[in-house]
Amino acid sequence: MDKKKIAQLIENFAPLNLAEEWDCSGWVVNVLNNSQVQKIMICLTVTDDVIKQAKEQNCDMIISHHPLFFVPFNYKNIDIYCAHTNLDRTQGGTTDKLIEILKLPNGKSVGSFLRLVDFECNLEEITERLCQISNNVRIVNNKNVSKLKKIAFCAGSGSEFIDEAVAFGADALVTGDIKFHTAVESHIVLFDIGHFESEVHVLKVFVELLANKADIVVANEQSPFQSKILTKKFH
Repeated sequence: MDKKKIAQLIENFAPLNLAEEWDCSGWVVNVLNNSQVQKIMICLTVTDDVIKQAKEQNCDMIISHHPLFFVPFNYKNIDIYCAHTNLDRTQGGTTDKLIEILKLPNGKSVGSFLRLVDFECNLEEITERLCQISNNVRIVNNKNVSKLKKIAFCAGSGSEFIDEAVAFGADALVTGDIKFHTAVESHIVLFDIGHFESEVHVLKVFVELLANKADIVVANEQSPFQSKILTKKFH
């Protein structure tokens, strides 16, 4: 299939005008003498290992969620396209897919990137659901809350939207990459499930959009953070 048509399928779903001004969504590498695509590698992040996987599996193109703000020379001989904040914002995108995977009611789009879900539950119930998709769940509960009614979601790094979540009546926020001082100051419950774990499910969106358009290969990726606890004896 023509690679421009592949890009158009993605942009029809997640228009580029939804992307933040600082973002690099769209073509990262556009190889001029290559127009037809037979095999596509889907990934969350383009890394040396993903480039190696793509070459080993004879992929013509890589489609990623995360953009590259600097493109290494050895990446420039394969087409690379990304959909980042436009995919985060669009209906059915990154955060919506996370909510779907958790089998929760559809989220209402509020504010910049948030989805608000009406879901009355106790803390243990939502924690158990989150632990089914992440081995790195961290909970902030400074007010010792036991019951939740409205939960805000923002896949990726969404701690900057805590105040926005509060303004829309959220009892809790599910996101990734929460920093220490942000956690200390939070007046609502925070669930940090990991950046990777919160976003990796969006690869299913790419697969669904491109079904029957080309051979699709999903890259073998994992979070760089290990869940194992190392212990050391002190004498």
